[in-house]
Amino acid sequence: MKIPSKHIENAVEQLSSLPGIGKRTALRLVLQILKRSEEEVHDFSNAFISMKANVLKCNECGNVSDTPVCSICTNTSRDKSMICVVEDIRDILAIESTESYLGVYHVLGGIISPMEGVGPNDLNITSLVNKVSKGGISEVIFALSATMEGDTTNFYLYKKIGGFETKVTTLSRGVSVGSELQYADEITLSRSLQNRQLFQVY
Repeated sequence: MKIPSKHIENAVEQLSSLPGIGKRTALRLVLQILKRSEEEVHDFSNAFISMKANVLKCNECGNVSDTPVCSICTNTSRDKSMICVVEDIRDILAIESTESYLGVYHVLGGIISPMEGVGPNDLNITSLVNKVSKGGISEVIFALSATMEGDTTNFYLYKKIGGFETKVTTLSRGVSVGSELQYADEITLSRSLQNRQLFQVY
């Protein structure tokens, strides 16, 4: 695709570097942005610059936040003795949309995937082990995607925290095997949380 403007071509390259956006879609978006006023484009770009400069990771759980500790961790009505372990913030959003979980979270920042070069040391695992080892945690829920990588990560985490006096559970298989948590519908996800089961090593 030959683009007659180097500036448009550069913008297309940047947009198409995002996952799920091909060159044609990127071009359509760029041409739409080009139609906007200079003020609108300024606000558009500033939103991303501000996001990158100001969004923090929660010191407690790893969730995204505008403050050092996120609104979930500072919420006094949440059960701090119950930790739901998730892959990333999209899973938190999915679970929160069910309005059926009142504990807190721990964001791993990914799952163990040798094929993609992601090992345990690349994930936020040590802080989870430290939380459990200090006591006061009644339950850890593994809410990772029902995939081979998710199950591998569950097994690794269980080996790390299974020796402590903490109940370890996993989502019921209302979430189908091979699916990613963030794509589960709210009812299925809610029931999976409510009917969670003790984690078992096979």
